[in-house]
Amino acid sequence: MTYKMKSIDFKGKPYIEVHERIKYFKLEHPNGAIMTEILSNDSGVCIFKATVYIDDKIVSNGHAYEVEGSSFINKTSYIENCETSSIG
Repeated sequence: MTYKMKSIDFKGKPYIEVHERIKYFKLEHPNGAIMTEILSNDSGVCIFKATVYIDDKIVSNGHAYEVEGSSFINKTSYIENCETSSIG
């Protein structure tokens, strides 16, 4: 089965949202996993790490840093945004 990821227009360029990338990953690697870990959440600064596994082997890591209140979404959801960014 071929899955075509949907994109949105972001500043004039196509952008594939993280939930679409996760869906594609799970279809391509049904035994794969994405694990997240909060490394720090201090004074409104959040740092997350995401680790991608395929067949129980680490194939990728990603990190993200978000500051509470630094954007519209970060006013209420900076922790969730940081986790999602680390996966992306």
